[in-house]
Amino acid sequence: VIKNQRPHSLSFLLCLSLQEAKCAFAIILMALFWCTECIPLAVTALLPVILFPMMGIMEASEVCIQYLKDSNMLFIGGLLVAIAVEHWNLHKRIALQVLLIVGVKPSLLMIGFMSTTAFLSMWISNTASTAMMLPIANAVLQQLCETEANTQLGISYNEGLGSVPPVVCERSPDAEQRRIKREKKYLKLTKGMSLSVCYAASIGGTATLTGTTPNVIMKGQIDELFPDNGGIINFASWFGFSFPNMLLMLVLSWLWLQFVFLGFDFRKSFGCGTKKSGDGEAYQVIKDEYKKLGKMSFAEGCVLTNFTLLVLLWFTREPGFIPGWATVLFNKDKPYVTDGTVAILMSTLFFCIPSNFPRCCGRSRDGAPAEAPTPLLTWDIVHEKMPWNILLLLGGGFALAHGSEKSGLSSIPPFAISILLCLLVAMFTECSSNTATTTLFLPILASMATAIKIHPLYVMFPCTISASLAFMLPVATPPNAIAFSYGNLKVMDMAKTGFILNFVGVLTVNIAINTWGVPMFQLDTFPSWANVTKAP
Repeated sequence: VIKNQRPHSLSFLLCLSLQEAKCAFAIILMALFWCTECIPLAVTALLPVILFPMMGIMEASEVCIQYLKDSNMLFIGGLLVAIAVEHWNLHKRIALQVLLIVGVKPSLLMIGFMSTTAFLSMWISNTASTAMMLPIANAVLQQLCETEANTQLGISYNEGLGSVPPVVCERSPDAEQRRIKREKKYLKLTKGMSLSVCYAASIGGTATLTGTTPNVIMKGQIDELFPDNGGIINFASWFGFSFPNMLLMLVLSWLWLQFVFLGFDFRKSFGCGTKKSGDGEAYQVIKDEYKKLGKMSFAEGCVLTNFTLLVLLWFTREPGFIPGWATVLFNKDKPYVTDGTVAILMSTLFFCIPSNFPRCCGRSRDGAPAEAPTPLLTWDIVHEKMPWNILLLLGGGFALAHGSEKSGLSSIPPFAISILLCLLVAMFTECSSNTATTTLFLPILASMATAIKIHPLYVMFPCTISASLAFMLPVATPPNAIAFSYGNLKVMDMAKTGFILNFVGVLTVNIAINTWGVPMFQLDTFPSWANVTKAP
């Protein structure tokens, strides 16, 4: 066994110490399992519990504790809030209200759907926001298509709320040509709208720390690999960096989708100086859907209030430019209170606050005392909607990072890191989950940063955000798969559009990390807390 040796040649691959080789084997095995999905991803994430103790890398108790760290608690709290928002349809009310404001002109409608989906994806899962917005988009476009057809035939309809008037059969050659032209137009528009929704969901998830799983993984990895970092990544610092980047990426994506599917005829796309009769009926579809929700209920109001308080507490806990409330009240000598503490506190309230306004001395019809109202959330609802597999994936990633550190694998030389990075990029690209990709890449990037003495965040932040920006294939992300399942898209449609957007994502992340990211995190210096390289 070769101990404490770092040969600068390819013989390094054969000269790993026994501990390092064992950990490398575990990582490669899990990478293959995650890439091929021969067993469920969550089950693969449990392999460190088996492999690390049996290989003598870590004790079982030390491995298992990695599966419920502070970052996991933050993620659980964020998921509970998202479940409450979805359960009481608050997300649908917000979405429809925004669409009523922007109107139904094609370009405005597209930016309306994109901005709404991105905003919702900041707080609820990308999958849920896509699944909710796509049916609304299809209904509005169907209404626009049908009313345009009937307008061309000189027919006016005033059907019931939300109904789609039947199209009268068009028999003349001119009418047939108009029908074919109209159907092509709306098929293209439907493709663009579907892609805009699924892409906006992935982009929006990058803006907040709890927006998507890779973000939480990065915070956990930073805290695990660099325990003396002083809480450099929290909700406020993440939002301060990523939200402007998300806005920039969203605008550039909208411009690209506008060019591909609508062209740059702004008078036509924005409806400048024009008024179509079909716009009113399409607008009515959105208005009718909003009316179906009725007035905001007591439960919705409580969820909105609780959600708003949570966001405010997250932002003010440790804003950076002034001492936050946690520093003043609790964290005077140690970081007792974290973002995870706040998330669990506020999400616990959902199980305590009643869903109906409580009435004193209430009685049922038979005169007996009225039963207590159900809370905003019950455990049955949480059990049904909570993605438990994601929590295991998070834990598996933290266990891998801790195992790499304990075994010494995290201090391998730069040339070996380069080889591993090339292999992992070739394996994963668009064909693996962003959770698995981030879990495997971040410890290697952290090791590379310490080896060549650059700030770890300079390479870890772009990798984390880029992991969420897979736009080319239906299998790359759940939002892509949902958009593809509607049947309007072909693989080539998504590949051609997403290929450019992948470059747009890389461009915007690099602009962000090299401009406002530098003063925010002092990325032009190598921090003392990152100097964890073991002496030979």
